[in-house]
Amino acid sequence: MTGSLPLRPRLRALRPEAFGADPSGARLERILRSPNFADGVFQNPVGARTRPSGSMAEFAKIYFHKEQRARRSPEAPIPVHPTTLADLAKPPASGLRLTWMGHSSILAEIDGRRVLFDPVWGDRCSPFPFAGPKRLHPVPVPLASLGSVDVVVISHDHYDHLDLPTIKALARTDTVFAVPLGVGAHLERWGVSPDRLRELDWNESTEVAGLTLTATPARHFCGRGLRNQQFTLWASWVVSSAEHRIFHSGDTGYFPGFKEIGAEHGPFDATMIQIGAYSEYWPDIHMTPEEGLRAHLDLQGGTPAGTLLPIHWGTFNLAFHAWAEPAEWTLDAAEGAGQRVAAPRPGEPFEPAGTLPVEPWWRPVSAPIAHPWRTPAPQDLPRGGTRAPDLDLAGER
Repeated sequence: MTGSLPLRPRLRALRPEAFGADPSGARLERILRSPNFADGVFQNPVGARTRPSGSMAEFAKIYFHKEQRARRSPEAPIPVHPTTLADLAKPPASGLRLTWMGHSSILAEIDGRRVLFDPVWGDRCSPFPFAGPKRLHPVPVPLASLGSVDVVVISHDHYDHLDLPTIKALARTDTVFAVPLGVGAHLERWGVSPDRLRELDWNESTEVAGLTLTATPARHFCGRGLRNQQFTLWASWVVSSAEHRIFHSGDTGYFPGFKEIGAEHGPFDATMIQIGAYSEYWPDIHMTPEEGLRAHLDLQGGTPAGTLLPIHWGTFNLAFHAWAEPAEWTLDAAEGAGQRVAAPRPGEPFEPAGTLPVEPWWRPVSAPIAHPWRTPAPQDLPRGGTRAPDLDLAGER
């Protein structure tokens, strides 16, 4: 038909806005040249199964089981700290302050600069406003009341880390966006100008407002549309100033590369480590709390140091484990290793070098946790029983 678009551009124009955009042009050429891109897709640093194992029948049986579903949500409202501008107006005495906003969203104030990691202020982590995992607690502070941000850091393009309404709101500010290679195509479609994008491959760095931001490897995958062709990269991030260094894991399975990241960029004043949404059905792309602690120790050179902030739990129901299990398991694992761990309520600012929030605030609103990860003491074993091997958190079994 005269004047009509060819089929492919017409179909692309009908693509839901939340799906973002495919890389093209110079961006695509750069992707094809990446040492981490081979056989038509981005590759993980070590092999990883990115699709769940098991059958759909197994999934359905677990997902729709009434008692199991009840475990995956809090039993009462989550106590959110009412963050105010007054909380954040006074500079941190140590120069470093972290505020966990829920899930993987964190405001990091580091030597007078403000970094916002994986901001998700939307009600659902989904391409649709009427379906998909819904937020279990309100955002601690409206995005418009958060104040100016020097740089927004995105770990990858999944919906619970890259949120369309949040990015569109931030696009109206003058903040800079640091993103993994390929993710910039989504942001440009949503109104972020190219001159405000810093798009990095693994082990590349950029300078923003006196901070050095480095995209480091992670073991995960990408995708927002129906095809999920691995054309956008996923990353963990190192942010450093003259005085402080912090690490954000994004989403990742455990892999030996944490030791290399720590040797190159650590040790860190604080790490923000994914410890939720794990499952035996996808063991390669998300860490258990025990693996998250091991990753933290690897990043710190093998010994307890700095502060571990557990993230990627509590805000959205994304796995089969009990809602508060990641927090309980993390406390157990950290205590066993002698590692400092912060347990803030969503929205509660703290300084890693100061007194940490440690009260298990989730217990009054959670069903009892079975603690299946705990190794029984010898006196608790049945007659003739043997103790399971302890995990050497610095490395091997």
